[in-house]
Amino acid sequence: MTRPAVSFEFFPPKNIEGSFRLWDTVQALAPMGPEFVSVTYGAGGTTRKLTHEAVDAIHKKAGLRVAAHLTCVEATKAETLDIVQGYAKAGVEEIVALRGDPPKGSGGFRPHPEGFSGSVELIETLAAMDRFRIRVGAYPERHPDAAHELADVEHLKRKFDAGAHSAITQFFFEADTFFRFRDACEKAGITGPIIPGILPIENWKGARKFAAMCGTSIPQVVADGFDHAKDQAEADLLATALATELCDKLIAGGAEHLHFYTLNKPDLTRDVCHALGITPKATLSEVA
Repeated sequence: MTRPAVSFEFFPPKNIEGSFRLWDTVQALAPMGPEFVSVTYGAGGTTRKLTHEAVDAIHKKAGLRVAAHLTCVEATKAETLDIVQGYAKAGVEEIVALRGDPPKGSGGFRPHPEGFSGSVELIETLAAMDRFRIRVGAYPERHPDAAHELADVEHLKRKFDAGAHSAITQFFFEADTFFRFRDACEKAGITGPIIPGILPIENWKGARKFAAMCGTSIPQVVADGFDHAKDQAEADLLATALATELCDKLIAGGAEHLHFYTLNKPDLTRDVCHALGITPKATLSEVA
């Protein structure tokens, strides 16, 4: 089996305890030799400053290539571009450009009167700068805001046409979900790389809630397995087995890169990587 490229998503810490947890995760997964790591925003752009600080620290102290998340929700164009300039000064060369989730209770996304209209306009602006590799989000299953079944494919096509270099999908549980989406994208004329997003399930209740929010379907066999797990140890074994099997099928089907949503908990992701034959390349020497 060909060794796939890997990448990992982290979220910024909100307190000292969270900072230690993030660095423990970075230290555990950096030896896997990720092509890049990404750092998220909170809903409504609520963690912009924290995201910038985490991006700067991971890039400088851990020596990893960081793809910094950037959203345009609840922000003017000037505010968003100020973040971009901060990333550039920090040496960041990759951005994950997203519309962003609206704040809870806001009733849905509404562009800021002085902001970007959405992700496509944001991508166009970043592409015109010609200084970043631009990654974008993709939905292999129908997004709750999508008007029809092919709307997500059509929107992704607009993102690539605007200047995106690659896309990272939302998580899913069946390889065929990704393959159908990939085929639909190829039929629509999308030629850029589409990287499957993998969520090793650390917390079944949380994963089920998140899946409902973003339109991810859960196979009955997966739900039954976690519902009947006797304890966390059994649930972890199941999660590792399911994620490894999914990755095996994706690799066999031609996927050359896997992106893991770590939730700042490295153990399951590391176990899956090991099961796939992805072993440490080096030791992270400076984490503080």
